[in-house]
Amino acid sequence: MNISTKNIQDSKESYFTASQSQLIWARFKKQRAAMIAAGVLGFIIFIGIFAPAISPYDPTIAGRDKDYMNGAPQIPSFCDKNGCSLRPFLHGVERTRSAETNFRWVEEPNEDIRHYVELFSEGAKYDLFGLIPMDTHLFGMEDADKKIHIFGTDSSGKDIFSRTLHAIFTSLQVGTLGVLISFVLALVIGGVSGYYGGRLDSVIQMVTDAVRTIPAIPLVMSVAAFVPSEWTAEQRFFMIAIILGLIGWPTLARRVRTHLLTERNQEYVLAAQLCGASSSHIIRRHLLPSFTSYIIVDLVISFPYMVLTETGLSFIGLGLKDPVNSLGVMLQNVTKADVLLNYHWYFIPVLFFIALVMAFVFVGDGLRDAADPYGESKK
Repeated sequence: MNISTKNIQDSKESYFTASQSQLIWARFKKQRAAMIAAGVLGFIIFIGIFAPAISPYDPTIAGRDKDYMNGAPQIPSFCDKNGCSLRPFLHGVERTRSAETNFRWVEEPNEDIRHYVELFSEGAKYDLFGLIPMDTHLFGMEDADKKIHIFGTDSSGKDIFSRTLHAIFTSLQVGTLGVLISFVLALVIGGVSGYYGGRLDSVIQMVTDAVRTIPAIPLVMSVAAFVPSEWTAEQRFFMIAIILGLIGWPTLARRVRTHLLTERNQEYVLAAQLCGASSSHIIRRHLLPSFTSYIIVDLVISFPYMVLTETGLSFIGLGLKDPVNSLGVMLQNVTKADVLLNYHWYFIPVLFFIALVMAFVFVGDGLRDAADPYGESKK
């Protein structure tokens, strides 16, 4: 037996002995678009989680640069007319206003002045993961009196790069909390409805249909009308996440119900009932695990819709507001006519928002195809 034949036999044996998760991963790796999207998604999540350490400044008004409001992005250089340097630097900037530019700021670089950029510089204090006190940032300026803004600044002088990274993390937090709430409700309600059936199932499906007809924006508008003005940003954050979770469970609940209606009369379920297992034990240990891959896929696919809803609500002023940084809060600024005409770097957070949503969509589609055991036979 030659080596190639043995490798083929080993691969066939590993295929038939692989677990469900291994088979899904093997199919998922064959989809190039989904793999690229997974890499992009992992990168965005990484910079969002480590936003305090990667961003050079506090994203709130406390970290603003009052001398560089509505400032254009600053890109570090290694060479200029005076030669090259191994260390990146920024030139000095002279800002002026004139009637020719409608009295907006115009930057003129002074190449005779260099301000050097350094890695792992000390800056504003923060708590990494809310637990570890630190003051080290990925990059900053050697001169503490100078600042670097690679995405520019907004009208109040806040660093857009720092705001973007913190906004990604905030939107991910809202989406995660909303998905977890809807996930738990869907499993409990859909599991009970599908396992017991009968009148209980009919009542639950009536409630499910009623919840599905509730539009998110009018609901939040009605709730926002009763929100006390003294509520903190954190309280508004949890309110939005809870609302998204409470109206986002019906779709997954219906899928769980449909699966359990099919599986509840299978032999392994009857065997568990004869052994004296309780209904909750059968649903939790036997029925739901057989549906795990589809549940995971549904969660991944529903995540971008949670982020989209939060962003949309914050965009129209019904969701999160300053001083909280979220993608929706930042997108509010791009609707101003002055921004559209003169300050195009305000659109940089829009690119991250599009990349985040598209990455989730492609990864969700890839997982859905990988979790389908008949997907390869259809092609």
